[in-house]
Amino acid sequence: MKQPSALVALVDALRALPGVGPKSAQRMAYHLMQHDREGAERLGHALLFATEHLRHCERCNTFTEARICDVCSDESRDPTLLAVVETPSDQVMLEQTMTYRGLYFVLMGRLSPLDGIGPKEIHFERLVKRATDGVVREVVLATNFTNEGEATAHYLAQALKARGLAVTRLARGVPVGGELEYVDAGTIARAMLDRRSI
Repeated sequence: MKQPSALVALVDALRALPGVGPKSAQRMAYHLMQHDREGAERLGHALLFATEHLRHCERCNTFTEARICDVCSDESRDPTLLAVVETPSDQVMLEQTMTYRGLYFVLMGRLSPLDGIGPKEIHFERLVKRATDGVVREVVLATNFTNEGEATAHYLAQALKARGLAVTRLARGVPVGGELEYVDAGTIARAMLDRRSI
């Protein structure tokens, strides 16, 4: 049975979302068309609005509707601290901890040579320009602890240290509320190596 081209296009568009395969995309499309046409319209309008109004902050590269985002515009933040994160959602997670009051730079990805993602794709030159503005004293590398995130942190650390900046990395360890028997050996080893006196 041939499906209507509009439905095929909707399923294909939904597959662009991370973690959504053909079956999930088809279920979502049918649900929206059968049970929630208003939701489908809201989703369509929200996507269109976002693509028309969101841009990258000229300073930190996160998403914003203005030239400069709210964080970069906030004069109460410490301009000598610059946290480097992979994505805007990583920035949101750090903000939710309410423990960091510095500024950010969002890479919009991580180094992955096999996928064709090099320094240019993660806006390396913009980061260097921002970090060497004469105000930043410490760069906190807050990339993820994946192989690519670690490689990105290593590359950035070498490049930024060579420019005279203090570079730190987020600590790793046992999660809050975590029980050792359920934590992988690599995490426990890292926590042991990074232990602090109390």
